[in-house]
Amino acid sequence: SNSTATRFMYALMLVLGAIVGAIMLAPGLQDWLKKVPFCVNSTSSASNIIPAGETFDCSSAVGYLAVYRICFALVCFFALWAVMMLNVRSSKDPRAALQNGFWGIKFMIVIGIAIGAFFIPETGFGPAWMWVGLIGGFAFILVQLVYIIDFAHNWADAWVSNYEEDESRGWFAALCCATGVQYILSLTGIVLLYVYFTQSSSCSQNTFFITINMILCVGVSIMSIWPSVQEFQPRSGLLQSSMVTLYTVYLTWSAVANNPDPECNPGFLGIIGEKTNRVHFDNTSIIGLVIWLLCILYSSMRSASNVSRFSDPEKQASLSDDSSAGQGGSGNEVRDNEEEAVAYNWSLFHVVFITATLYVMMTLTNWYQPNSSLDTLNANAASMWVKVVSSWMCIALYGWTLIAPMVLSDREFN
Repeated sequence: SNSTATRFMYALMLVLGAIVGAIMLAPGLQDWLKKVPFCVNSTSSASNIIPAGETFDCSSAVGYLAVYRICFALVCFFALWAVMMLNVRSSKDPRAALQNGFWGIKFMIVIGIAIGAFFIPETGFGPAWMWVGLIGGFAFILVQLVYIIDFAHNWADAWVSNYEEDESRGWFAALCCATGVQYILSLTGIVLLYVYFTQSSSCSQNTFFITINMILCVGVSIMSIWPSVQEFQPRSGLLQSSMVTLYTVYLTWSAVANNPDPECNPGFLGIIGEKTNRVHFDNTSIIGLVIWLLCILYSSMRSASNVSRFSDPEKQASLSDDSSAGQGGSGNEVRDNEEEAVAYNWSLFHVVFITATLYVMMTLTNWYQPNSSLDTLNANAASMWVKVVSSWMCIALYGWTLIAPMVLSDREFN
């Protein structure tokens, strides 16, 4: 359908931008990048980036600053399109051509903004844009939580339906194996967190984070199979809770790995070594990028966005019927399925991609904080708390999906 093809192209634009940003961090590019306009006249003072006033050659951080500018261009583009697509109701709107076409021009616009961004003086830009990225990255973590919980429910619903229809032991075994593997990985992760991040007696904060999240995960797991919950949601169960638990353990790991106290963060390395300008890229960032990519693809490939669930049910039903009817047509023809109503909120879609851009920017730069010292440039309390709070919100959001049908019994939850 036209709506899916459009979302895929925007996702491709975002992924290509992330790839270019990652290339900017390649060690071999540092000598070339220090010739860019915002760095060529550098006085070797870090005062514009690190208020503590330590000094270093601009090439030591130019990769991170280049990533900021690439993502700045993407944010500007998605913000422009979010404003232009306000209140679009169907593809009959003249603005639909801008949303669904002119891809060559769109890519040229992004490239043009990116080139212009490299002429922005560094004074004040890095610190200000970092805080924008921190807020936007946190917002996308919340969006990511919605996608993950939605995927977990859809996954469980599909497998339970197959099991109930076929009464096949194979589906039952698959459910048990998937659930067991995720809980085993979660338990292993918790043990490793205790072993490596709570060694010092001064690491009580890490111990608290790990312990409270473990207790909360056990709580929602029990809640998912509680008789009262099962009465309203017969298909809620341990498969969904195991996936949420595993993701919560990842967020906990990512949080304690950003603890600025080196005694409580044995896996921590500075991004600027004594004899090298190599940018450090840790395992939590790699896993974060993989999850980010999967969420972007999931949001682009599914039949309708989560926003549609809060739209007019009759319109959404007609869209669903149109989609089903069109499946028998030519597989090579892109069909317009938004003539009566849009399949997703176009402006909100671009806002989500703004937050996705800021999240990948922060991940590529290790949630870099401009006022950290050079030895702890990629660990800071702000990013640690962002990830801890997001882990609590993940559990709270999943818990709400379990109890909402009981609390709001007059509403229908599909």
